[in-house]
Amino acid sequence: MLGLRLSLVAVGRFGAKDPERSLFETYARRLKPPIEMIEVEEKRLSGTARRKREGELLLAAVPAGAAIVAMDGRGDVLSSEGLAGRLDRFRAQGVGKVAFLVGGADGHDDTVRSAAAFCYSFGPATWPHLMVRAMLAEQLYRAGTILDGHPYHRA
Repeated sequence: MLGLRLSLVAVGRFGAKDPERSLFETYARRLKPPIEMIEVEEKRLSGTARRKREGELLLAAVPAGAAIVAMDGRGDVLSSEGLAGRLDRFRAQGVGKVAFLVGGADGHDDTVRSAAAFCYSFGPATWPHLMVRAMLAEQLYRAGTILDGHPYHRA
């Protein structure tokens, strides 16, 4: 579909019965290949030290050679077509893997934003981190259908 291997690297863990997990998996499976979920967690620290450590864990978990997109409230607000365009540019540049990073409750450390090809935002509202995963999976599926000319997207 997209011709890219996609990973979602996130702070925190889905619970086995979380409804957001089911929704994420519904869209993740529709992409070929499916989105890889990588979860990291830091429970011992707090404040700035925790955010810094979460950033280290996120960056360490990014698959080798992947372009990084940080999900960040200060990032670019893109339409579905805009996201499809960004993914298409990655493909045109020969990028084979893209990792989307979702930070913890305190957001991303500056090192994560600095490492990102771009920062992507779902707008000024604050979204629960588990919901962001499901929304991102749907938007990635939608972007793939836009690039494929599939009728799923009807804007």
